[in-house]
Amino acid sequence: MIFPALFFYLFAVLCVGSAFMVIAARNPVHSVLFLILAFVNASGLFLLMGAEFLAMILVVVYVGAVAVLFLFVVMMLDVDFAELKQGFLQYLPVGALVAAILLAELMMVGGAWVINPAVVKAVVAPIPGNVTNTEALGLVLYTRYIHYFQLAGIVLLVAMIGAIVLTLRHKPNIKRQSIPDQVARTKATAMEVRKVASGQGLKETAQ
Repeated sequence: MIFPALFFYLFAVLCVGSAFMVIAARNPVHSVLFLILAFVNASGLFLLMGAEFLAMILVVVYVGAVAVLFLFVVMMLDVDFAELKQGFLQYLPVGALVAAILLAELMMVGGAWVINPAVVKAVVAPIPGNVTNTEALGLVLYTRYIHYFQLAGIVLLVAMIGAIVLTLRHKPNIKRQSIPDQVARTKATAMEVRKVASGQGLKETAQ
């Protein structure tokens, strides 16, 4: 029993420490690397709980796709983080309120578990013993919690659209192709005839 406890404390401490460094690191690339470390340690905690499917999903999907995508986006895009942080103070009260609500919820959950440990077991659905961990998770997720699963998908879709809208920037002084304008061109708008005297050039540069 001592080895599972040691691994639990090791993974837990590394996960919490790396999660703190995600928001404390000044370099965004370092933040993404600490995020990957947090995901790996969280997958280790899932393995200790016997949820090997969730552990593999966390490594394959989040570490292998999402976190690496964040890393490439941060490294490849020329993002001005100083400009993004200019409006930080005006959103600080809202962020503090959300953080206080989340902290209160965590304290309520932790207090209920300390006062009555049986509360945690009371809300857990019974898992059949003749199915695998992956099949049991699918049975619970797509039957009892199907509406919450669909709602989470809608929230993620809205968040993805919002992220695209917020990060989409049109740079000035860039010529862009306009298909309707090209189709609607006529001989009068496409060509211009100028009379140039002998030995003289155009005084105006064609636009």
